[in-house]
Amino acid sequence: MDENKLLQQKVSSSKRAPLMLLFFFAFGTINMIYFAQIYFQKIDTRPQEKRLFNIGEWNSTETTQDNRKGTAGTQENRKGTEKAPKDTCSPQRKFVFIKTHKTGGCTIVNIFQRYAIKHKLSALLPAAGTFFPWHYPPAEEDYIHTPDEQYDVLMNHMRYNKTWLRTKFPADTAYISVLREPSSHLKSAMNYYNLPKLMKIKSKNPVQTFLQDPWKYKDLSEAYFDFCNVTWDGTRNFLSFDLGYPTEGAEDKERARRYISELEADFTLVLLLEHLDESLVLLRRLMCWEVRDVLYDMTPKNNRNYSYKKYVPTAEELANLRLWKAVDYLLYDTFNASLWRKIAAQGPDFYDELHYFKEVKQLVSTHCKMRGKENLKVAASKWSPQFQVDQKLCRGMKAMVPKLLATMRKSMWAATKQQKGRKIVRIQTNILRIIHGRPTHKYRTHRKK
Repeated sequence: MDENKLLQQKVSSSKRAPLMLLFFFAFGTINMIYFAQIYFQKIDTRPQEKRLFNIGEWNSTETTQDNRKGTAGTQENRKGTEKAPKDTCSPQRKFVFIKTHKTGGCTIVNIFQRYAIKHKLSALLPAAGTFFPWHYPPAEEDYIHTPDEQYDVLMNHMRYNKTWLRTKFPADTAYISVLREPSSHLKSAMNYYNLPKLMKIKSKNPVQTFLQDPWKYKDLSEAYFDFCNVTWDGTRNFLSFDLGYPTEGAEDKERARRYISELEADFTLVLLLEHLDESLVLLRRLMCWEVRDVLYDMTPKNNRNYSYKKYVPTAEELANLRLWKAVDYLLYDTFNASLWRKIAAQGPDFYDELHYFKEVKQLVSTHCKMRGKENLKVAASKWSPQFQVDQKLCRGMKAMVPKLLATMRKSMWAATKQQKGRKIVRIQTNILRIIHGRPTHKYRTHRKK
């Protein structure tokens, strides 16, 4: 009996084996077909055609602010046939971007440079080097002149001077700048401008040492530029100084409030580095530009590592900093509130576009990293017409500020036939001269002499 049962089990097993193999084969085939469908819905690999990415059929009535986790390839697409709606506004092609220091300006300037080159705009450019004299308006020999002394754009490091700028740009010019959270900004400035050496701080974490008692270093943190009779403090209200507020007004809260209120009226938009994507989507809307105009390279362009970069100040240290950098904090808080008010005024559709922008940015960045010869097409949406990402756009997004500036300057020289000027001494170079007890200079030629 036992032998008969064993024989029956063997026969039964031998009959089931082909059925099991057939089942697994069928299951694997179905899965292969399923994933192939998903893959080929996203990417057309035919060699004779360019790839077309569809970023979904975005509809603000169906997408809520709390439910925006869908991906580009999972929504029903329009197969590239959708046309963007007609613009209800005209693109703003006159703008001044005040590039503040250590605020991600190189990444943002790239956007404005590409736009100016694309539309052949007349730029107010330094006659040599990459920036203007920082503490005061440029002298006649410091910039390239147009015949009528009128310009479309400015996008270099330059301290905001309302009176001087109004003489060069028409009344309908958009004024834009960027700010960074003050404690993060302090760490970056400390490292870049050799401020620990200036203040004779020798600890491994100079930010921590400084924040324990900022007032202890007041006489050392102020740098006096003797060639232009200007006092600057890189630890205190650096951002406010870039936007025209004087160093000596650090203790005058009422004066600071009045000045920042004027800046609110003067500037179309002040971007925030901590909310860059939100800022750029709002910029696109306010300037009536296209989505491709505000795309940027996701790799930081001027990133540096240093030992105290990730240091998080204590609550007591931050309280000290808020008192020490009172004007910068008032400036940042004011424009932080302003940014979100302007976003709220755009309506819930803003967040749909923000989600769309982030997906497009990721797709374009990935494509540009691949460095393939095949172009990428991004399908039209309700916020953007269809556009193509070619090697030229990729190179432009990855280009550093001096390279694009050289392209712009070359066309300006050809148009004006003006002689080249003298290069301006960098701030950090003059700081080092102060540290070593030497005089400061405006031009490099003066320094060499």
